[in-house]
Order: sequence, then structure tokens, then C-alpha cells
Amino acid sequence: MKEIKTIKSGKNYSAITVGKMDELNEHVLQMGEGMVTHGKVFVGDALGATGSQMSFQSMPVGADSPFLHAHKTHEELYIIVKGEGEYQVDGEIFPIAEGSVVRVAPDGKRALRNTGKEPLVMICVQYKANSFGKDDDAMTDGIILQESLKW
Repeated sequence: MKEIKTIKSGKNYSAITVGKMDELNEHVLQMGEGMVTHGKVFVGDALGATGSQMSFQSMPVGADSPFLHAHKTHEELYIIVKGEGEYQVDGEIFPIAEGSVVRVAPDGKRALRNTGKEPLVMICVQYKANSFGKDDDAMTDGIILQESLKW
């Protein structure tokens, strides 16, 4: 079984690795009594993330989600890194492929499946819905520092 490894951490950062994307299937996630998912790993705790959860997942050819699911408070972003498939939200089905990004509100009943000829690799980011307001623009939150880079 593959494990998350820490690269480096400090007061204001943490860096980890889940390994190569084509080796994600070596991760095993225990999801409850008798329910095991291969190829999925959550990284939020390992990173010490305080505002989101994130997972990496590789879905084998022909595989699909074992169940529909929704969330109590979390919105999700699914970022398709490799492969192709279909995504289902509230009974609507649409194609997804490398480069697709799908946002699903907490109440959205969701699932996906791999319809391609290679593993479907994705990153899923979970965060509390409606937690960003009009003053949370990414372009105005950033601060350009007048310090030299130390490459």
C-alpha cells in the first residue's frame, strides 16, 4: 500500500507527495466497514490544510462510483487530469475529459464513471460552500512583496 510522504514543512507551509499519478491505484482508502476504495487518497490532514480537503483519485477503465453521494456543507471541484468519462449530477449526465473542471454544490447528487481507454485521474477539492464573499477575490487578496527571490 502506497503512503503519503512529507517532502518538507515549516511554520507557514507543508509539502507532501502522493507519488506518481500512474501509481495512484496503489493507495487504499478505508471508507467504512467493508468498503475499501483503491486509487484514492485524501491529503488535507497530511498537509495541515485549514480551509479545504483535497483528494487524488485514479479510476480504472470501465469503473464507476460505487454510490451517489451529496454533502452537508461542502462544495466540490473535480479537476480531470487524465482520461475521459461521464459525470452525473441530479440525474443529468455529461462527458468529461482531461482539462474538465466540474463544480458541484453540497446538495448535488453526484457520481462519475470512466468510459475511456485509460485510467481516469482526477483531483477533488472540497471546501465549505458560500465561504467566499465579494471581498475574497484572489487577485486582490494577494500581496506582492518587495523581497528578492532566493533561487
